Amino acid sequence: MSYVIPPPTQPSVPVQGQSDTFPVHRIYCVGRNYEDHAKEMGHSGREAPFFFMKPADAVLVVAAGQTAVMPYPTLTTNLHHEIELVVAIGVGGSRIKAADAHHHIYGYAVGLDMTRRDLQNDMKKLGRPWSISKGFDHSAPIGAITPARQVPNIAQAAIYVQVNGQDRQRSVVSKMIWNIAETIEQLSIAWTLQPGDLIFTGTPEGVGAVARGDQLQGGIDGLQPISVRVD
Repeated sequence: MSYVIPPPTQPSVPVQGQSDTFPVHRIYCVGRNYEDHAKEMGHSGREAPFFFMKPADAVLVVAAGQTAVMPYPTLTTNLHHEIELVVAIGVGGSRIKAADAHHHIYGYAVGLDMTRRDLQNDMKKLGRPWSISKGFDHSAPIGAITPARQVPNIAQAAIYVQVNGQDRQRSVVSKMIWNIAETIEQLSIAWTLQPGDLIFTGTPEGVGAVARGDQLQGGIDGLQPISVRVD
């Protein structure tokens, strides 16, 4: 088959200990999935899960032991960090039961859901979609994916991000309102999940602004940590 224009490069993420990479199909994100973060955003309680998306090519791959450079995005003066556990789907499906969700998980990674918070707040006030605040270029920094079998206790893992060496967010994955399996169950009702999908599972409390020159260090127990400099 030939194309009228050159096809885009397939976005992919490295896999820990392997030369082959993980091709990215779609990026799903879970909103307000930690209670204390929901409260700091003006909400409370166990609301029904909701989702938004980022383009597959929003991934900014952070190689092991290196610092990735993220250009400060246009149209904002209030860029926020949101550290998240990322679930990589290896086996697709629809209407997946929570009890079966683990069969569909390829692995896990550390990710950042970078957010143009001022634009998000504007969109909320106007009742408009969040896409411009969440789905911009380089808005999904991510480290290497670790196969699920290597991190059997991921649900109890600590999760954190530091900015210029100072703690900003620090919590545990077990504080999710909707756990990994429940999230997959709910998400697969709305969309048929495909191999290559990434799920950013929500962020704990402590989100805040970063400026040009700031360095972010993020990690989750058992996974490759990430380092990102805002340029």
